[in-house]
Amino acid sequence: MTLSPASSVRLRPATLDDAPMLAEWDREPHVIECSTDDPDADVAFGGIEWREELADQSDVSFYRIAEADGRPIGVMQICDPHRESTHYWGEIEPNLRAMDIWIGPADALNRGYGTRMMTLAADEAFADPAVTAIVIDPLNTNTEAHRFYQRLGFQPEGRRMFGEDDCLVHRLTRATWEGRTK
Repeated sequence: MTLSPASSVRLRPATLDDAPMLAEWDREPHVIECSTDDPDADVAFGGIEWREELADQSDVSFYRIAEADGRPIGVMQICDPHRESTHYWGEIEPNLRAMDIWIGPADALNRGYGTRMMTLAADEAFADPAVTAIVIDPLNTNTEAHRFYQRLGFQPEGRRMFGEDDCLVHRLTRATWEGRTK
């Protein structure tokens, strides 16, 4: 199958119909690797129940499916980390967005889709004049993700434990994002 150029990527709201696909992607080795340092894990994200997760979406925490010419190739979770109900980020200032991103099918890796997905999501986040920055929390061991985010302008803030996950938190400020084309 010929894959579309990254410029053709669009983000759409995730629906309950996407749950089986997301569960399938969670069994992909590259998705598992980006979600846990457990070498024995056989599913990503602790085996999240996608129907429940998608049913619980709100304006505070939601998912977007990335498509290239109508073919789903990735997913993003976007939330307001100050207001989301699990308090995953703990005490954190308001006016931020937190994002997670992953490419599902292995044949969609390293084709520019992730960059396009993050660009679309950052543009959408910063369209809200109240949003001051975007935070992300890749695993500390995921050095490829660190390079990816830093190429987009994210700056490392430091290591932090989220449950049992040792992460390297990064932040992208509005000023950095808006200044990237100048």
